[in-house]
Amino acid sequence: MGDNMNEFLIVLKHYVIEIIPALAVGFFLSGLIHEFVPDDWVENNLGRKGIKPIFYATLAGTILPICCWGTLPIALSLHKKGSKLGPVMAFLVATPATSVSALTVTYKLLGIKFAVFIFFAVILMGLLMGIIGNRLSFVPRKKNEEACPECEKGIAHTHEKKERTLLQRLISALRFAFWDMPREIGRELILGILLAAVVATFAPVGLWIKRNLSGAAGYLFAVVFGLAMYICSTATVPLVDAFVKQGLSIGAGMVLLLAGPVTSYGTILVLKKEFGTKILIVYLTFVSAASLFLGYIFSLI
Repeated sequence: MGDNMNEFLIVLKHYVIEIIPALAVGFFLSGLIHEFVPDDWVENNLGRKGIKPIFYATLAGTILPICCWGTLPIALSLHKKGSKLGPVMAFLVATPATSVSALTVTYKLLGIKFAVFIFFAVILMGLLMGIIGNRLSFVPRKKNEEACPECEKGIAHTHEKKERTLLQRLISALRFAFWDMPREIGRELILGILLAAVVATFAPVGLWIKRNLSGAAGYLFAVVFGLAMYICSTATVPLVDAFVKQGLSIGAGMVLLLAGPVTSYGTILVLKKEFGTKILIVYLTFVSAASLFLGYIFSLI
């Protein structure tokens, strides 16, 4: 038991060291979005239905070098600024699934075929998730609480933004990023990190993978492992490389590359809190089905 606890603490420390910088970047960008991105720009570009806002969100997601933990505060900020559900969900899928560093490592370890396929697969997943998201209906959390008195404060705040100095607005952005956002989703993120460390410590991997998984079982393992574990896009690549070398098929490896970075316990808990159980189920079902389908297609190429 003592050894398990020591291993848990080591894994937890590793996750904290890996996640905190991404969260800091995500919170900081969310503060800048909240303070400097005009509401009417969000409404005009991400607040409408149709493919263009989804494409913008997906494209932005593939460019930003942020994992799923850092993506959460930015996505919530876009939603609070007036973005439709479709672009928000597209952003949640596309942003953590790939990055320049992840594609570079993929090319070096797994080859050009893996790198090119995952890049276009992520764009396709983001677009499809956004289209599905725009067709879903949900009641925003605390909608009734944000009534007329707050509306008047919001209008006043908009005028204040134009009158304040750049330094004052930066301070306001930092306050929103590192005070308001942690209060909003901090508990869910902490619980998510703890759960991820527990799974990483006690999950039967390694030699068991080599001896027990092949064919369809490998695909099932990849999607379940990917959904259960937090693995950032860059860190997933050497893990997939090791699994493939141990006998996992390249199709199952692609499933893990796609599903692993997109989900985490933090994502699951925050999605449920902010958008409800129905949206969460749709999100997880889509990620699972799309990853399995694209992984199978990759195995045929």
